[in-house]
Amino acid sequence: MAVCLECAQFSTLERMDGDKNRKDGQAKNKQCPYQKCNASQTTTNQPTNQTPSPQSPESYAEGSQPSSPSPDFGQHVLPCSDMSPQPGPTLRDHRHSLSGLGTANGAMSATSPVNAVVKASSTGTLSSAPPPFHAHNSKRENKLPTTVGDCVSNFPFSCSGPLVNNFVRSGSCSANAGKTANGGFDADLFASGHIFFPQSSPLLAASTPQNQAVYNWQATKTSVKERLTYLYNTDTMTDIQFKVGKPPAHQIISAHKFILSIGSAVFDALFNGRLATSDSIIEIPDVEPAAFSALLRFLYTDDVQIGPETVMTTLYTAKKYAVPALERACVEFLKRNLSSDNAFMLLTQARLFDEPQLAALCLETIDKNTSEALAADGFTDIDLDTLCVVLERDTLGIRECKLFSAVCRWAEAECLRQNLIPPTSENQRRVLSKALRLIRFPLMTVEEFAMGSAQSGILEDREVVELFLYFTVNPKPSISFLDVPRCCLTGKEQVVSRFCQIESRWGYSGTSDRIRFMVNRRIYVVGFGLYGSIHGPTEYSVNIQIIHMDSTKVMGSNDPTFQCDGTTSTFRVMFKEPVEILPNTSYIACATLKGPDSYYGSKGLRKVTHESVSSGKVTFQFTYAAGNNNGTSVEDGQIPEIIFYT
Repeated sequence: MAVCLECAQFSTLERMDGDKNRKDGQAKNKQCPYQKCNASQTTTNQPTNQTPSPQSPESYAEGSQPSSPSPDFGQHVLPCSDMSPQPGPTLRDHRHSLSGLGTANGAMSATSPVNAVVKASSTGTLSSAPPPFHAHNSKRENKLPTTVGDCVSNFPFSCSGPLVNNFVRSGSCSANAGKTANGGFDADLFASGHIFFPQSSPLLAASTPQNQAVYNWQATKTSVKERLTYLYNTDTMTDIQFKVGKPPAHQIISAHKFILSIGSAVFDALFNGRLATSDSIIEIPDVEPAAFSALLRFLYTDDVQIGPETVMTTLYTAKKYAVPALERACVEFLKRNLSSDNAFMLLTQARLFDEPQLAALCLETIDKNTSEALAADGFTDIDLDTLCVVLERDTLGIRECKLFSAVCRWAEAECLRQNLIPPTSENQRRVLSKALRLIRFPLMTVEEFAMGSAQSGILEDREVVELFLYFTVNPKPSISFLDVPRCCLTGKEQVVSRFCQIESRWGYSGTSDRIRFMVNRRIYVVGFGLYGSIHGPTEYSVNIQIIHMDSTKVMGSNDPTFQCDGTTSTFRVMFKEPVEILPNTSYIACATLKGPDSYYGSKGLRKVTHESVSSGKVTFQFTYAAGNNNGTSVEDGQIPEIIFYT
């Protein structure tokens, strides 16, 4: 049975005659909602576990102990809800449960002068600001703070620092939520992990975002490079963000202004110059995210991380932000990976990024491997200016008819890019523009021109007639196309000799002298060295050829004349164009002379290794050429020398 504390005190004091306590009790006597102390009066439709108001008297707080023993009346003693709080000790049974506050059924009296929040909660309406504790099943449950300000403002000690400040800004705790009702500190709040201390590394590690460094990470990094490497690609202490790439594939990348400024003059001007930006996010739509990450990695760590797919975009980014060391690394990577398959693609990029050294290497590769480079996919993707740069070169190693066919393929692709469909011969001539005049049609044979260029439709009728006249009449008329021979040869001319001794005499009757040969690496044969007359100064007419052994195709030929002085020296006869000789492939060198008897060679060598300081070694193997060969063999005969470039 619940008895009102005031009624109990009054009843006791009334039996004490003349006692001072009786007067005090009478002076404080007020109307009590428990006047009759009728514990049997209950209302079953009211809630039985109401939450006390934060403004309730301190005597409501659990854990407060009276300073003097409470009188034992054999019953629970409850304070009257409408009494004003009095100074001094609060009488409370330590067995008392908060669930018993209010009337016998747990509700507050309507006449109680407590605040409106408690009144509202007694009718079933929730409070807009929940108290730090509530009563439930006779046990206290903690309400966690909602802002750090509440936690920090009631700390019994000083707690500050970046962790607390950041947590305060996040607004994760509420005022005074860190204390218990009796004014002490709630230990449960620490156990919940909602209060952070720099000294508490387990709690700190648990609260650290995935892309931020854990506390005291510096202790394990013994060098500046290790510490900067650790900061790369994390949000720790970052003060700038970049939106890199074009939407929707753009990425947000965080960085540190100081590190970027000491690695790039462009970033230094961007962050510290007179017109420094104040933006917190900088948009870079023209840079690929992977290339920008490679740039940041280099600025933070000095590490170069590039590949075939990212090297060109990284080179562009390094140039954009003036990081020459990364530029050089990209160029060196391209040099190491340069081949005939990507020479035209890299040439276009080198011209675009103003890399003359790389462009020169690309052109040199194209000169030495012209056929393979023109057959690669990247050739048809180049621009007109790059095509003209290639066609202007005198060092291309390809026959002009094959070059013209490749140029026609480029013209078809360019028509599609310019939406000139279908790619007719008129449209191809239009897109070729100035490049058409750089094709050296006079270097073709009349058969090659008649079967290819003359029937392509790209040339005008006037131009076709002009070229046919050039091929068939002497003296040659002037034409509007270049007739300077192309020569892909660089470096020093080299000569291999296959005889050890010279003899006389060797006669001619219209039959060709022939010798079969093979080399171990690619070379370009430009002519032969032949023996001259034993009868003094004489002029010879000669036809020279190089024939592919398996296909019997004539790879190169010419009909020159040469003058000899009657000595044992050899005399040069040259092809119009260099003849490409592939490694480990059999060819036949053939010479048909018309003139008097000549010297000849003897004690021939089957294998000759020619070594050059600039070009290295080239090994020739000579074998007998079956058929009518005018007696020339490995051991003796004509064609003592082969003139070549590597």
